[in-house]
Amino acid sequence: MHFGFSYIGLIWLLMLFVPNFFWTKNKPRDYDRYAGGENRVLVALERGGEVLVCCLVLIFSDYNIQELSLRSLWLGASFVCMLLYEGYWIRYFRSEKTMGDFYRSFLGVPVAGATLPVCAFLFLGIYGRNPFLLAATVLLGIGHIGIHQNHRREIREELG
Repeated sequence: MHFGFSYIGLIWLLMLFVPNFFWTKNKPRDYDRYAGGENRVLVALERGGEVLVCCLVLIFSDYNIQELSLRSLWLGASFVCMLLYEGYWIRYFRSEKTMGDFYRSFLGVPVAGATLPVCAFLFLGIYGRNPFLLAATVLLGIGHIGIHQNHRREIREELG
């Protein structure tokens, strides 16, 4: 592991934050009703994972493009996950912006808005051989995917 700025980490964070910024102005109807009842443990894991992931992807240069090798496939897989994440958001912003639209699977990936970026950062951690990012991503994944999976389950129960 090598301390230094990661331009790949910055690009991934921009790909993550830009759609989320637009989402704040385009939340699904009734979102706040679901968000109020979130599991506090999952929220704590999510928030802690978010902070750690955001810091760790910027301060280690190991995520930057290096010589091509089989290990580069992990960076490619991470990038594909981020591209799919952008596709998920495009579909959402073109929808009627309901809770069902927000939690609908994307290309077979359940709760894609939570799952795809977690997978992207997990693959980036493998590529960069960074156990700290891997651990932070696991925390983020448990919290973020757990919260959104609970919301998805609540929506399904309400729809019958």
